[in-house]
Amino acid sequence: MKKSLFCLVVIVTFKSYAQNHEAIDWINKNSIEIEDADPDSELIGFSNSVPEKFKNAKIFGFGELSHDGKEYFNIKAKFFKHLVENYGVKTFIMEAGYQAESSINEWIIGTNDDISAIGRPFQIGFWYSEEVFNLLKWMRIYNLNRPEEDQIKFYGMDVQSGKNINREVRSFIDNYGIPIQPELLITLDECSGKPIDYSSGASGWADACVPKLVEIQNQIKSYQTQNDLTNLREFDLVKRSIDVLIRYTQYVQEPLSEVRDKKMFENVKWVIEQGSKNGKAFIWAHNEHINKWGFYSSNSGIENLGKLLKDHYGNSYYSVGFDFGIGTLKGYKHSKSKKGEWQIYTVEKPYKNTYSNILFQADKAIFFIDMGQAISGEKTNFFSTSNNSLAIGGGGFQPKPLHRIKMSKVYTEQYDALIFIKEISPANNGVKIK
Repeated sequence: MKKSLFCLVVIVTFKSYAQNHEAIDWINKNSIEIEDADPDSELIGFSNSVPEKFKNAKIFGFGELSHDGKEYFNIKAKFFKHLVENYGVKTFIMEAGYQAESSINEWIIGTNDDISAIGRPFQIGFWYSEEVFNLLKWMRIYNLNRPEEDQIKFYGMDVQSGKNINREVRSFIDNYGIPIQPELLITLDECSGKPIDYSSGASGWADACVPKLVEIQNQIKSYQTQNDLTNLREFDLVKRSIDVLIRYTQYVQEPLSEVRDKKMFENVKWVIEQGSKNGKAFIWAHNEHINKWGFYSSNSGIENLGKLLKDHYGNSYYSVGFDFGIGTLKGYKHSKSKKGEWQIYTVEKPYKNTYSNILFQADKAIFFIDMGQAISGEKTNFFSTSNNSLAIGGGGFQPKPLHRIKMSKVYTEQYDALIFIKEISPANNGVKIK
């Protein structure tokens, strides 16, 4: 009995080794090398081997396995620049609040030359990095001396804050002298300033508030029609502002991941269909938002932004995920005895039973895998077989207990393509705008 069991273990181990070796060999032959993580260098190998599905797409979702990573940020910047210069993508959508748009656009399109006027537009602290601000500077340089229709525009899609939207709407109403009932404006202010209680939400609150916000929109629309102001773009934009506030209000009532992503989808849909000149866009967010399958494990059934985009736009949406092998990551360490703080953690080798453990053995430092090609030609079904991957959220890397961030995925279901980086490092955060 012991001999039979030993033989079975040997056979299974040998078979697994052989399959892994085949998978690595396939990756070495079919992956597209990304030469470096320099955001200003050309994508030479990729330009010579662009997947057809990528060529035909219009909406590109680029993720990141964690919200902090120099290589994630710089490679995404590299691809965005490539898409701007070769595919006419001029719409940049970020996992950031609507409130970030105004000051950033004023600077990158050149109507305001004072970079300090941008202030602190981002709600997510990770975006305050040298890598992100270098990309914004590149956008500004690109936009200079170009006509408005050919300029890059920045949009925020997130719905985690309603701050100052009421001021924007009130300013518009005052500017035109539109008569709006005081009780409706009180609701406008309340919705804009309402904080989110992630532990319990606000049952029934949005159900009572949203009809009043819609009534404000109706009264603005009525004023526009009565005064023959139908060609003014700013009326469409103030309607959008209130729409964003409505989505925030609904998220306050039910602060769940799937609600947030549904509202982000609605924001993205508006940008693509009414903000973009050609229906093309680049989306910068976390893997869990941009993947085309859903949140968390492969069988969670919880819809995310990427799935909603794929369901609505089909192959026009192209999802690119990221994975890594080793390196240093930031994580927020909680402590009962003292205030929590950010720390640097080192991953010295890929974790067992993960995609990364095999991908790390490939012969390129950074590479791009077309999942369509993997489905049709990768005989071991490595990418189509359920395996583990890390999902590192807003709190950064949390290695203990590892099972909280280690989730079952099927990469061919999750992504249209995967970018693997053998070694990552933290972004240069804490940048001050000068």
